[in-house]
Amino acid sequence: MQNAFKVKDPDFELSPLTGMTKQHYIDLAKYMLERAFTHIDSIETPLNFPIIPGKTYPQPNAPDWRYRSAEFEALERTFTLAGPLIHVDPETTINGINLRDYYCLQLFRAFTPGNINSLPFPEDLPDSNYQFTCEFGGLFKTLLLMPDTVWNHFTEEQKAEMIPTISKWAHHRTTQNNWRIFNIVTLSFLKKYGYEIDDDLLKSHLMWVASYHSGDGWYLEQTYNYYSISLFIVYTTIWNRTFGDEYYPEIAGIIENSAKKLMESITSFFGRDGYINMWSRSICYRTWVSGAFPVAFMLKEETTLDAGWARRLCSGSLLQFVTREEFFCNDVPSLGFYGQKEYMVQNYSCAGSPFLMFLPFICLALPDDSPFWTAKENEGMWETLGDASHKVVLESPGLVLVNHGKTGASEIIPGKVYYDDPNYSKLVYNTHFPWEDHDPQGGTSMEYSYRSQDPRDVRGDDVNFYLTGLTVANDSEKNRAFTISQSMFFNGVEEGVLYRQAIMRKPPNNGVGYIIDLAEITLPGGLIRVDRSRLAFEYELTLGHFGLPHLNGKQAEVKQFEMNGRKIITAKIEGRQVALICYSGWDSLHSLVHANRNAEADESTVIYVRKKRMEKNPPMELMVVAMLHKTTDSEWTEEELSPIKELNVMDITPGLAPLGASITLNNGEKYLVDFKNIDGKRSC
Repeated sequence: MQNAFKVKDPDFELSPLTGMTKQHYIDLAKYMLERAFTHIDSIETPLNFPIIPGKTYPQPNAPDWRYRSAEFEALERTFTLAGPLIHVDPETTINGINLRDYYCLQLFRAFTPGNINSLPFPEDLPDSNYQFTCEFGGLFKTLLLMPDTVWNHFTEEQKAEMIPTISKWAHHRTTQNNWRIFNIVTLSFLKKYGYEIDDDLLKSHLMWVASYHSGDGWYLEQTYNYYSISLFIVYTTIWNRTFGDEYYPEIAGIIENSAKKLMESITSFFGRDGYINMWSRSICYRTWVSGAFPVAFMLKEETTLDAGWARRLCSGSLLQFVTREEFFCNDVPSLGFYGQKEYMVQNYSCAGSPFLMFLPFICLALPDDSPFWTAKENEGMWETLGDASHKVVLESPGLVLVNHGKTGASEIIPGKVYYDDPNYSKLVYNTHFPWEDHDPQGGTSMEYSYRSQDPRDVRGDDVNFYLTGLTVANDSEKNRAFTISQSMFFNGVEEGVLYRQAIMRKPPNNGVGYIIDLAEITLPGGLIRVDRSRLAFEYELTLGHFGLPHLNGKQAEVKQFEMNGRKIITAKIEGRQVALICYSGWDSLHSLVHANRNAEADESTVIYVRKKRMEKNPPMELMVVAMLHKTTDSEWTEEELSPIKELNVMDITPGLAPLGASITLNNGEKYLVDFKNIDGKRSC
């Protein structure tokens, strides 16, 4: 078997960019299942994958139900591929096993007592929510869309035996928001096929889900993230067409409108080549957001989304991963992004979890004459973008999306971040420079890293000692480490400048005295940061650029020099480069090598700037840098490294705010950075 997927007999007439047609989606689904099915030796064997040591589940000595959960997750999430294949061809076999027969048998055994893989009932477990609920939602989302795959092939007697397990979990306790969708889907399936449910509970879940719609097609999950697209739009649009339109048309209308709105910006989340951005938790699900592309062609009204571009991005995102050997671990998708990486996964994942990335294969439920399949691939707005950068502002979720024509990369700039989690807290996320984990020694990639030098922190005292006269014995050792922003506010876009605030420390005083006011100007292939530090006591600060992986063990080439009075540092690997140009507010430029913090390699290089202020009450400062990136090997030109023609730092701005700047770019564009009333413009 091949070590990675290859597109055989590509059709460059219909798909001149990827060669991928409907047949190639079928080929890819079969390829993934052929590798997964190496872990079973007959139709009798439950699907199970080797446990990955580390934080994921099941842990050693976990209760039996945790192992049943991992098995059910493997079964259900591989059905994300198997279901569409059965729908296309009911006689599909994988490694000599008929897919329909296999999933019918294993699902029946899971849903009935007395089998090796039988699921427990909720009442047999402590009263809580469980992963089983999530997997029921995933399964019945597929069966709502494609009931012909397995459900219609159970006898009425078999269905009657399975219904108690399905119904108990459909009615069981769930989480506060996104999991309600799983209960909704399962309850709706039961009702559609004539089984009794608690209609009031279903309506309650629906009302709760609809209440989280925030605008711009986005829903609030724990924060704003990919779940809003994949669950709140993809799952619920399938629910609309198969159940909601008939039974709950008003709520279906809410979902329909939000889905239509999302389609106006969905393409801006992807790079020119279809690359997805490594952002948001559960990133091992990778391409599940690409499920929005086929769902666009399930909307009631004809979508405004270009079908050829939609398939190009959908195909490109899949090829981003499946064509890489390191993507696979034990013949299944690894728990990571490009390869197995512990730092980026969560403890609720198991070896089968990543198969949810194949949610886009709902496209196989679209008819052959759907525009998704018949339109010729194209690159949408990229074809006319040139070297310019295209920007989309989504004020409701506090996201700014930037597509860089010069580099083909796309960026997500988050503005509403609730905690210090690198999945969300980076200043910028780039499709071609995946984020790195935090370094407690400073120099963290694409973050401000803060370390207090306040002697009260160094000693471990209470910084409010003056109020109490008591020493509370804080952890002075902990205070010696650099930390990242604890939260971030979105303050709006004014005259081309994006304003945010990074709160570097919350207690005491809810972050007051520990604020960095952020102002950002987009450049072709980069940005200018004009940030104001309002850090009240002694501190150290670093600001890192994107990390560069040491591919095949080869280190990045780093250069540091001066040009026209500016300090510059650059770093380069094959096909990618970064540059950091310092204009004001920083002491020095550095580079360091990180270990086990990069998505692509065990080691990586980060270039960064650093400052240290030891006054008891440091003044506010304006920190001005340009941060550029390239996706070619061409040398940096003097013009590229001189994006600012004129920088005028103001003590008081025209808006009567302390410390701002007027900037003229080399292309003649002018910007005013004015932090007037920024605290009053907070949105989170």
